Amino acid sequence: MSDDATLVIDEANESMQKAISHLETELTKIRAGKANPSMLDGITVEYYGAPTLISQVANVTVLDAKTISIQPWEKSMLAQIDRAILQANIGITPQNDGNQIRLFLPPLTEERRRELFKKASGEGEQSKVAIRNIRRDAIEQIKKLQKDGLSEDESKDAETAVQELTDKHIGLVEKHLAAKEKEMMSV
Repeated sequence: MSDDATLVIDEANESMQKAISHLETELTKIRAGKANPSMLDGITVEYYGAPTLISQVANVTVLDAKTISIQPWEKSMLAQIDRAILQANIGITPQNDGNQIRLFLPPLTEERRRELFKKASGEGEQSKVAIRNIRRDAIEQIKKLQKDGLSEDESKDAETAVQELTDKHIGLVEKHLAAKEKEMMSV
């Protein structure tokens, strides 16, 4: 296979890996019934004039399966962290005792589990669409290469390789979703 076709396949593979990484990140943000510090990822507070992640202004630890503790390095940050968590609308009300903030995760109802799994499935579907778009773009690039002199056999081989990558990555999306569903549905 030509170097140009190999480059297109490698770029497609790299882009598909990024789509999988993004899915993994988004799935960790979706609550599964167990306390997980990554639930606070993306929540920022104002710290000396700059938006800063909670994990960068406090120790975030899991006390038990249903409790997260947030111990700010400066007590003045307690109210801001409290407010930021409420505004993030993650479905948990922070408990501020003046020294630290605790987040108690209520048990998930069956209905809420299904809602959260729908959200996870939506993320999975977005990843599949992204992977298919990457496949489409790669095949278009291969067809352009064919017009510029790539042999028909090499073109077909490259398209087959891109399709195999697509199938592999869509399988990974399904695997991640199945694992998340198992995690969410176990009581």
